[in-house]
Amino acid sequence: MAMKVKGMIPEDDRRVAPVGEPAPPWMVNYADLMTELVCFFVILYALSAALNKDMQKAQQEVQEMIKEGKMAGQVQMDKEGMRITLEEQSQVAFFESGKADLTDSMRAQMDKLAPVLYKLAEKHDIVVEGHTDNIPIYTRQFASNWELSTARATNVVKDLLGKNFPPKHLAAVGYGEYHPIVPNDNEVNRKKNRRVVFFIKNNPYPEASAAGPPGSNGAAKAAAPGAQPQQPQTLTPEGEAPLQPVEGTAVPAETPVPAGEAPAEAPAGGAPQEGE
Repeated sequence: MAMKVKGMIPEDDRRVAPVGEPAPPWMVNYADLMTELVCFFVILYALSAALNKDMQKAQQEVQEMIKEGKMAGQVQMDKEGMRITLEEQSQVAFFESGKADLTDSMRAQMDKLAPVLYKLAEKHDIVVEGHTDNIPIYTRQFASNWELSTARATNVVKDLLGKNFPPKHLAAVGYGEYHPIVPNDNEVNRKKNRRVVFFIKNNPYPEASAAGPPGSNGAAKAAAPGAQPQQPQTLTPEGEAPLQPVEGTAVPAETPVPAGEAPAEAPAGGAPQEGE
């Protein structure tokens, strides 16, 4: 028998919803609504780069150049940003074998792509990625494909700097042969793996705060470890700082005076001369 207390809802009342009671009908619709909202915001986060109008416009411009045959490569966009991949064609080489200097063909590709990237460089960071094939290299200049790919990416960044790109939004990264898009089993695939990727980040690198470091507002700064504490400077009665001993000269010690005798005073004209 259920216990009844005056002023309290009986425990067998359906409003108490004891264990084993079915949930109210409205709870099903409410749970479905919450699930749909979560999925909606997850999709918004995943497509945050695609919702960027500047990114969309740049993607369309690059895709049109690829369709027209002005350059070979592909454009991909995800939640992190957009990747523009330039691949070597049969008669187009971005770099000479074992070298990091840009060829005329690569400079021509950069001239076509630079106007598109320049619009994005004002608000987004551009990371230039260098990739090579798996043919090992060991020269006096490059000890491995890591050094070679990094040097090639750096030279591409230098080319962009020559086109007045903001330096703080540029970076160079070398991945060597460790991120191939196709197997390195023939010359055609190796050409595809020898590529340059422009990664336009959706979120720029965090800027430093406008406030200076602690203590830059005039407050006393902590002394560096091992530094000698500064002694307070004593002024003479006339307001002039006392003369400091010259480096390398010894300061004469005071001569003890016998008890009861006053020390001899120098004449008014200056220090006593020899023979006086």
